[in-house]
Amino acid sequence: MAAAAGPARLVRCGQKDELYRAGLRSGAGTALRGLAGARPWLAWRREVELLSDVAYFVLTTLSGYQTLGEEYVNIIQVDPSKKKVPSFLRRALFISLHTMVPYCLEKALLHLQHELQVEAEESRSPENPPALGFPSRSFIRSWIRKQVGQLSEQQKKRTSQVVDVLKQSIPLLHRLHLAVFYIQGTFYHLSKRVTGISYLHFGGLQGEDQSIRSSYKFLGIISLFHLLLTIGVQMYSFKQKQRARQEWRLHRNLTHQKSRSKEAAAGRQSRCTLCLEERRHSTATPCGHLFCWECITAWCSTRAECPLCREKFHPQKLIYLRHYQM
Repeated sequence: MAAAAGPARLVRCGQKDELYRAGLRSGAGTALRGLAGARPWLAWRREVELLSDVAYFVLTTLSGYQTLGEEYVNIIQVDPSKKKVPSFLRRALFISLHTMVPYCLEKALLHLQHELQVEAEESRSPENPPALGFPSRSFIRSWIRKQVGQLSEQQKKRTSQVVDVLKQSIPLLHRLHLAVFYIQGTFYHLSKRVTGISYLHFGGLQGEDQSIRSSYKFLGIISLFHLLLTIGVQMYSFKQKQRARQEWRLHRNLTHQKSRSKEAAAGRQSRCTLCLEERRHSTATPCGHLFCWECITAWCSTRAECPLCREKFHPQKLIYLRHYQM
């Protein structure tokens, strides 16, 4: 007699599949490192992991077989009607959503964020190879760079905010899906929820899964409450940062007006190479270059290196120059 697979079996299935996929990734990475060396392995590691995951699901799910995790807990995939196995197209869509889409989304956001942050340094040395994926990655980066170059400053700021929101929202979405799974006990992966692929269990004690559903529901409620608390804390932190930024801009404008009159009288005007404005609250890096305090601290929040000479340093090494007149 077939029955819907409970959350305990689905969790064990997912953990077993992840174990075998990790072993396949490790083996493929070891083979590439042994054949091509450490540098190609570091440059293509993420792509090797993707191809390993795709190969695992193509040889099992797409070919019409159970995965090793599904075989371990004796469950089979069914479509929303729960009367037949998913079609080939549905299984292919599941594999794409489960492997390719997260990779492409991650790379696209990474490329876009990189181009928005370092647009001022577009003339990078060709000796610095890009750290991202496929052979077409240079074309993708060139296309994204071209699109970013066509945006206005206001649009670039909004795009950067959207990218930050997406990068923070994706993990929260996965946590929300997991909490819903604990409560409902149906779809362990978001890709299976989208494609409508569920599981049936054959044989064994059917009341075994039912006996622990209440525990999973309780865990789901706790997870959902913790997720809401996390979102509330992040929203409060975001509002605090916005308020602090507005206060800093007001203070910066006031101090800028005072310092500008003094510097104009003395005939000395120094500019920050990051904001291209007159330097305010001069701050020195360990290598001796000067920037605005706000500009260099914002820069160091993304990469701890000098914007001019690329010397690495810790943000704690920045020196705020009081009463600096040059």
